[in-house]
Amino acid sequence: MTDSYLQQSSHNGGIEPGKFRKMIAECAYYKAEKRGFVTGYELEDWLEAEQKLNKQCFYWFQEEW
Repeated sequence: MTDSYLQQSSHNGGIEPGKFRKMIAECAYYKAEKRGFVTGYELEDWLEAEQKLNKQCFYWFQEEW
C-alpha cells in the first residue's frame, strides 16, 4: 500500500496512516506468534497482514464511497 493511498483514505474518512500501520504490525505479530516466532517470515507476515486489513477496510468504507 502506498503512502498516497493512505493519505487519500484518511481524507475520505478512512483510517489515518499511523494507525493503519500499527494495525498491520499487530496483525503481523499475531501471525508470527501462531508460528512460534520462527524467523525468516517477517516480510510475509507483514504483507499478508496488510492485504487482510486492506480487504477489511475496503468493506468498512465501501458505503462511504
